[in-house]
Amino acid sequence: MEKTDNIQEESSLYPWERITVEPDEERFDHAAAERIVKQILQKPDSVIGLSTGRTTGNMHRRVAAMWERERFDVSRTTFFGLDEVVGVPREYSGACYTMLRTELVEALGIPAERFLMLPTASDDFPAACRRFTETLASRGGIDLLMLGLGENGHLGFNQPGTPFESRAWVTEMNPELEERIRRETQTPRDKWLGGVTLGLRDIMHARRIVLVAKGANKRQAVWRMLRGPVTPDVPASILQLHPCCEFLLDAQAASAL
Repeated sequence: MEKTDNIQEESSLYPWERITVEPDEERFDHAAAERIVKQILQKPDSVIGLSTGRTTGNMHRRVAAMWERERFDVSRTTFFGLDEVVGVPREYSGACYTMLRTELVEALGIPAERFLMLPTASDDFPAACRRFTETLASRGGIDLLMLGLGENGHLGFNQPGTPFESRAWVTEMNPELEERIRRETQTPRDKWLGGVTLGLRDIMHARRIVLVAKGANKRQAVWRMLRGPVTPDVPASILQLHPCCEFLLDAQAASAL
C-alpha cells in the first residue's frame, strides 16, 4: 500500500503524461518540426515563438523543407524570437535575428512585419521590451512557444535566480557565451554585452509550450526540470506548472529520468 501511494504522489507531482521521448536525433528534429507545422495548419494566423541554438537549428530547417514540399499557408502567421543578444550588430551570425532569419524566416518568405524580434541595441531597453510584449498581445498573444533548455536550466536569458514574476528584460549572459561572442565579433572588454529576453511570467502566458531538449549534455538539466522542486534556481522547473506544456526529448536527454 505504501508503494502504491508513493507512485500516485509522484504522478501528481511530475508531468509524466506530457513527456515525449524520441529514439534518436533525426526523429526528434522531425517531431519538433511537426509541432510547428501542425500549429500553423490548425490556426494559420498563429503567433509562434522560436528559440535559437544547437537544439533548434535542424528543427527550423525541417519546417522550411516541409513548407517547400507542401506550401501550406503562412501568409498570416507571425513568428518571433524568445530572446536576443545585446551589444552586437543584428547582422552578426550569432545574433538570434540572423539565425532565425537564415534557418526559417527567409525560406518561408515571412515579411518583416510578421517577424518580431527584441532589439540588439536600444537607447531604452525597458521601453523596447514593453513595446515587444504589447505587440505580441495586440496580435492575440502567444499560441505556441518552442523553448530550448540550457544546461543550467535556463530559459532564454533567464538564468538561475531569475524571479518567476519577471517580465521581458535585459540581463547578463553566461561567461562562456560572452567570451565566444566577444571573440567572434572582436568586441572590446569595455563594451557591455548581455541578453534581452521574455521573462518567465511572459513565457508562462503562452497558450501552449513545447520544451525541446536533445543530447546527453542536457540529461541533468532535464532531470532537475522535471524531477526537482519548482524553484528559481532552475528556471525551467516552472514549466511543471504550465497547463499545456509538452516536454519533447531525445533518448539521450531523457536518459536520467
